[in-house]
Amino acid sequence: MRILLVEDAEGLGEVIQDQIADEGHAIDWVQSISHAEASLRTTHYDLILLDLMLPDGSGIDLLKQVRKSGEKTPVIILTARDQLSDRINGLNAGADDYLVKPFDLSELSARIAAVSRRYAGNPSPKLQIGTLEVDLTKHLIYRDGVSINLTAREWALFEAFIQRPGTLLSKSQLEDHLYAYGTEIESNTIEVYVSRLRKKLGKDQFETVRGLGYRMRQP
Repeated sequence: MRILLVEDAEGLGEVIQDQIADEGHAIDWVQSISHAEASLRTTHYDLILLDLMLPDGSGIDLLKQVRKSGEKTPVIILTARDQLSDRINGLNAGADDYLVKPFDLSELSARIAAVSRRYAGNPSPKLQIGTLEVDLTKHLIYRDGVSINLTAREWALFEAFIQRPGTLLSKSQLEDHLYAYGTEIESNTIEVYVSRLRKKLGKDQFETVRGLGYRMRQP
């Protein structure tokens, strides 16, 4: 996933950034509403992690602005405000989930996974894709009953396909899904990772549309 983190606390921001990157996702971290707005104008995100108390305003106002524009990107609020009224205001403004600081990073990861599954239309953590049995929560894949291990990057790319079943994804879309802004990307990176997925999951699982991109075949 490509995730936007809006958080002005240096220590927490660094920890969250490292956690999400270690899980294979791309993350852009900004520390103000103005920088968040600039990022949202130029980049498509799969998820927004939003602090409420920011140096140049309230995260709630940014959330309302995002929803007013018609943008449906899922949003998880991260805040020290733990009053019931704060939770209600956040959810009513369009948030999909609400996590109170301090929180465990494993819980954050679980919430991110749950929200992304709902938006992908797969609320269940377990999927059957042809001969593949997939556990989205535990990041486990079985092919004909045999366990298959994917690296974090391979899993992130696989996730991009299963979130958009049957959709043709361009090379640039897949790069955006895997890499944060400013990351240097080798020209053949996506080809290499798709090749690895084919070797592990089956060469017929992924279709190449020459000059346009890739799609995961439907069962």
